[in-house]
Amino acid sequence: MAQSINILLVLTTLLVFAPFTIGGKSTGGYLYPQFYDHSCPKAQQIVKSILAKAVAKEARMAASLLRLHFHDCFVKGCDASLLLDSSGSIISEKRSNPNRNSARGFEVIDDIKGALEKECPQIVSCADILALAARDSTVLTGGPSWEVPLGRKDSRGASLSGSNNNIPAPNNTFQTILTKFKLKGLNVVDLVALSGSHTIGNARCTSFRQRLYNQSGNGQPDYTLDQSYAAQLRTRCPRSGGDQNLFFLDFVSPTKFDNSYFKNLLASKGLLNSDQVLLTKSEASMDLVKKYAENNKLFFEQFAKSMIKMGNISPLTGPRGEVRKNCRRINT
Repeated sequence: MAQSINILLVLTTLLVFAPFTIGGKSTGGYLYPQFYDHSCPKAQQIVKSILAKAVAKEARMAASLLRLHFHDCFVKGCDASLLLDSSGSIISEKRSNPNRNSARGFEVIDDIKGALEKECPQIVSCADILALAARDSTVLTGGPSWEVPLGRKDSRGASLSGSNNNIPAPNNTFQTILTKFKLKGLNVVDLVALSGSHTIGNARCTSFRQRLYNQSGNGQPDYTLDQSYAAQLRTRCPRSGGDQNLFFLDFVSPTKFDNSYFKNLLASKGLLNSDQVLLTKSEASMDLVKKYAENNKLFFEQFAKSMIKMGNISPLTGPRGEVRKNCRRINT
């Protein structure tokens, strides 16, 4: 009797998580939250404790680690390809336009991996570390929690061209951004909810300068940007120079994960062009922005669902891929 109940529980678990694991272009193998329960029971606790120290030391780190997971998943799937340094035939994705001078937090991932290798050598993948770090970063800054499906393997290669072409850019049109999401099996609801991660973190002057001075190539600013806010931004983001100057993506509560990002959009105070177009270029996305601005709970629920969905883009499972000993290089 006990045995049949156990079998039933396993089958139920597989059915519950099946939609997450066969999404995107993945084939074979399942991801499920209990993946390390026996092989490395302290895995999630180790990730959380090292990450909590890193975020306590520097609040911005939470957003940086959340962004690493996003930039990893949009290139070849969630396979930790982004973490590889250049070596041999591998050209690192860290050199791509979306990542160069902005992707950060690699040392924190190294620290987590080092601790996990001591606890349970070559069991926990770097791809799963990124997925757990993204969830824990969200929770530590006041956002929602979710059970992270686990069991991803790490890639043995990287794609510089994929990183340059697949990751949505701040100056892309709404349609281009939506197309990039759809190619990964995500929809407009996922796009708006996941954009809400811009409730924490920073952007560089170079990523929104055109909105202040030359939005459409005619020497005119972007008039969908609140003009008093634009004047404030110009003081530290000049026409030339200051490329790396940092600005809060959500100036109202920059280190708190909440729905003020959406309220800012309604006030025409979204920092990036890719933020503001959610309100100005699509009725479907505009409706969602309004809903999330009004209802923080609704935003949190959808953000968690969309993060699980994004975390299931083309994972390597079973015999495919490997569990790297060092997240920066493939095993030899």
